[in-house]
Amino acid sequence: MRLKFSQFLVALVIVGALALGGCSTQQDASNASSPTSTATSTATETSSRSTTEATSVSETTNESIPGMKDLPRLEGKATVVMTVKGSPITIEVDGTNAPITAGNFVDLVQRGVYDGTAFHRVVRDPQPFVVQGGDPQSKDPKISVNRLGTGGFIDPKTKNERYIPLEIKPKGSEQPIYSKTITQPPVLSHKLGAVAMARSQQPDSASSQFYFALADLGFLDGNYAVFGNVTEGFDVVNKIQQGDRIDSAKVTKGAENLKTPGQ
Repeated sequence: MRLKFSQFLVALVIVGALALGGCSTQQDASNASSPTSTATSTATETSSRSTTEATSVSETTNESIPGMKDLPRLEGKATVVMTVKGSPITIEVDGTNAPITAGNFVDLVQRGVYDGTAFHRVVRDPQPFVVQGGDPQSKDPKISVNRLGTGGFIDPKTKNERYIPLEIKPKGSEQPIYSKTITQPPVLSHKLGAVAMARSQQPDSASSQFYFALADLGFLDGNYAVFGNVTEGFDVVNKIQQGDRIDSAKVTKGAENLKTPGQ
């Protein structure tokens, strides 16, 4: 989407207004500023190529990215149906082009992490932007509003928050690029209905929070990891209000493509 200069300034204001601070065990240990979860944000391949590509990604990045080998990954695609106020939203999750980001999302869906969570940030004015949710803290109706948007998934095994690396695959590339933003056009773009991971200014700070793109948001491409798109029920997304909760999220297809280390 092309933005006029004034529109671009408005977008920057919206993006900046989304930042909230929150503490984490990992960041306290390193005396660094804690991460914030924020949405500041082709052709169909054969299944055999998808599996080979995803395996190649896992093999070549497990050693170069700390903790990569311990993260779930999706080898291929999956379908997730998220129900909000009784109405379904169907999401195609793309592990072919974003295996780690997609794998993290599907794993959290299967764990029931998103069930009962609230959408804590909805930005439609002055122009459609994002609907953001996925903070596990929002399951508690008594939590302070100021803390919403600061939480992530706490891995029961490690007792620490799970973070995933920024993962963006440029068009024409065999594999995604990790832990840094890119200037090339990505395979998965911020088109209307895209689903992407929220993160702080630190590239590798995404955990469980995600957002739906309410418009074509091309200015976010290359900076935030898109991992899927809404295929049915975007009218439901358009009706979501701040505070609305996810009734449930279920993997309805492609669960066998999720590969979890140690299982």
